[in-house]
Amino acid sequence: MLLLFQLPEDILYLILGYLDCQALSCLSQVCRKLYCFTGRDAVWRRIAKECINTGLTKQGLDLAPLIPLKDRVKVSQNWRKGWCKKEVILKWKYNLLPWIQLEDNKLYLSQAADIRMYQLRPDGRGVQRRPMEVFAGHQEDVCKFILTESHLISAGGDGKIIMHHRREPFIVQFLAHNEEVNCIDCRGRVLVSGSRDRTARVWSISSDVVVELLHTIPTVDRVWSVAISPSVSSFVTGTACCGHEAPLRIWDVESCQLLSCLGMDFRRGAGILDVFYETPSTLLSCGYDTYIRYWDIRASTRKCVMEWEEPCDSALYCIQSDNNYMIASGSSYYGVVRLWDKRQTRCLQTFSLSSPKTSSPVYCLRFNTTHLYAALSSTLHVLDFKGLEYQGRK
Repeated sequence: MLLLFQLPEDILYLILGYLDCQALSCLSQVCRKLYCFTGRDAVWRRIAKECINTGLTKQGLDLAPLIPLKDRVKVSQNWRKGWCKKEVILKWKYNLLPWIQLEDNKLYLSQAADIRMYQLRPDGRGVQRRPMEVFAGHQEDVCKFILTESHLISAGGDGKIIMHHRREPFIVQFLAHNEEVNCIDCRGRVLVSGSRDRTARVWSISSDVVVELLHTIPTVDRVWSVAISPSVSSFVTGTACCGHEAPLRIWDVESCQLLSCLGMDFRRGAGILDVFYETPSTLLSCGYDTYIRYWDIRASTRKCVMEWEEPCDSALYCIQSDNNYMIASGSSYYGVVRLWDKRQTRCLQTFSLSSPKTSSPVYCLRFNTTHLYAALSSTLHVLDFKGLEYQGRK
């Protein structure tokens, strides 16, 4: 053992790199020095890159640097095996179409025309009952909202887009479309909106929060989803697929010229309900045709590189990725949440969050390395994968 510690650290890291989780756990119990050394992030990084939802992305970013990688690898096994505790953390009286966003220890939830910001409990398994702040201003229900560093931007059924400053009592609102604004996305100073009025619009946001309309794109179909590329050079629209136009199209931000149509032979009505960019050249889509599709525009725009079918032939309302191997999807019936591994063809785990008598779609879901939050028509659910006391039980 003394000879082992006489080795340079880089050689020791190389040796430990050949060990798996079980071997590293056993080695950590040999002595205090090995316990401390095997707890370092550098020892677990190779294993963490191959696990699902550890906070490490394919681009090398660490989304949860404050949590030791050793702990994240342990929790990752709970995600893979479906070991979690399910709880309802909020209820409301009327059926709504809620949307949620997750940021650090805060959860934002849209309910009718308002957006409420809740403080998450330290264990992540609930929220403080009283919201910390309420963002209002819409005359009809909020359809979607997003968070930027400085603003909360919401789109409503009244055709308006409202920008709430998150640290000052400052609001900018404007009529963006003639009908309800179904979707929005914002990166940098570019804002894109899509509407039931069959148009997508590109807006410029100046440093003093003056919003200027740059382009209006006639999409022929109702626009259900939009997403701006991380490079901010292009954006994608997902439409209802009620006509002859492809439902998934990529546009140039500056000129708003059509760059490419993704896929071919979509059946009528196979609208795209959610899109998610992972990198400037790869994105995920889902919708009424019951498939999750993974697109790489470097390889082909005519055919996706991978696809996964919803086993119960349900429409898929929402998706989110860990930017590595895991995808979470929300289905249209019985509040079904599924976890997928991109390296496998079948789903990893399935969780039904509503009873047969109160079947509801999963309208939105968000997750971090320890918890998944899902919004149904009248309830907000949490799946807690962190607690070790739940291991071995579904």
